[in-house]
Amino acid sequence: MNIHLLLQMASEAMGHREAILCGDKRMSFEELGEAAKSVAAKVQPGEKVAYLAEGHPAFPAALFGAALAGTPFVSLNYRLSREQLDAQIARVTPAQFITDTDVTGEGMTVSLPETVMQGEPLLGEAPDEDGAVAVELFTSGTTGEPKSAVLRHSNLMAYIFGTVEFMSAEEDEAALLTVPPYHIAGIAAVLSSTYAGRRMVMLPSFTAEGWVALAQKENVTNAFLVPTMLQRIVDAADGSLDLPSLRNIAYGGGKMPRATIEAAMALLPHVNFTNAYGLTETSATICMLGPDAHREAFASDDPAIRRRLSSAGIPIPSIELQVRNEDGDVCGAEETGLVYVRGDQVSGEYKGLGSQLDSDGWFLTKDRGFVDVDGYLFIDGRADDVIVRGGENISPGEIEDVLRSHAAVKDVAAIAVADTEWGEAVGVAIVCPSSVDDAELCELVRANLRSSRVPSVIKRMDELPYNETGKLLRRVIRDSFAQ
Repeated sequence: MNIHLLLQMASEAMGHREAILCGDKRMSFEELGEAAKSVAAKVQPGEKVAYLAEGHPAFPAALFGAALAGTPFVSLNYRLSREQLDAQIARVTPAQFITDTDVTGEGMTVSLPETVMQGEPLLGEAPDEDGAVAVELFTSGTTGEPKSAVLRHSNLMAYIFGTVEFMSAEEDEAALLTVPPYHIAGIAAVLSSTYAGRRMVMLPSFTAEGWVALAQKENVTNAFLVPTMLQRIVDAADGSLDLPSLRNIAYGGGKMPRATIEAAMALLPHVNFTNAYGLTETSATICMLGPDAHREAFASDDPAIRRRLSSAGIPIPSIELQVRNEDGDVCGAEETGLVYVRGDQVSGEYKGLGSQLDSDGWFLTKDRGFVDVDGYLFIDGRADDVIVRGGENISPGEIEDVLRSHAAVKDVAAIAVADTEWGEAVGVAIVCPSSVDDAELCELVRANLRSSRVPSVIKRMDELPYNETGKLLRRVIRDSFAQ
């Protein structure tokens, strides 16, 4: 199947419904279907469709238009430096570029977002080629050169059919989209909202005040946020947040501090919160902590249940998950190892590198974590982030969780720092008032963990560095320690 089928079904069954609101631009599902056909008609043989702009109705039109034309859709990060962007453009061409940025180059055909949706439509059905590529997305590249993840139509359709019911949204439902179009969550939001029949309200540039104002004005019912966005909304609320139409908030893209989700749930007791854990390579969500689990954990005095607010939840029905140790054996409950997943939506493929699935179809996420006795997954961090002190592997996550238990700690990241005796030691970057001295923080770690986990150096920061999709930039923190 081809992902264009999702828009075709929406256009035929509920074409009158409003599909998109972006600024003063409004478009129905029927109009979106026609716009996608116009995009497809402009694609020349051998071209991909490349999108390089902020949120705009041309984004979903280009995503579905590429599918109709039978070519991959690629969305590029408009926030990259010119040097980084030129390098990715060279890897994408030949392509039909939809952009409001001044870019030129060999193998590029350039269209403006405003005009690409106009003109003669492409007639005919979308191709249904077995194994065809639907989307290529560059990974965030926080630790090196970005890889180009390959998602096939079959992967994305498996995700949508496994998580969304057709026409399941009521006509008054509206989803506020703030994640950028070059992130898998942005792709998944368009596909799932289209299939459900939910209006997409676009907010290209996020501010907490702008998000709240738009949510109020458009009676938004659903939203997806990365942790840093939710934290800014909580901070801006100052104890009061009036969003009576809001029903559901999903969050993901990075580790959510427990204090943040607790504060958000207290501010919005009528809202259903869902933690959606996934990767680009898995076509978005593979684990969910649903609303009922959130409320149970929030109300519980049992520490084992309460801590589930920091978990990624349990695998969705179509996903198998294992945590394995370094010998490849499946770990027991509470035993930390590497997270593997398997399922039809899991691509695990990179352009030029091929499939990274093992012979049994398992994909190594490169996340470290553990499951509790009830199967809830807790992500401890990336495998590359492990601190190796004198041959002992130390997880940054366990140190961070202890320090976050201090009421004054707003944010924290533990990293490896050079140590002449042990090779590596624990360094901590922390957002915390100066009235809390380093000795108090070190004693907190010592009292809860082994002495090897006590920080050798603590650096105070006004805020920790994150990218726009909520990923902590540990490389930037390491560089600041090295300097």
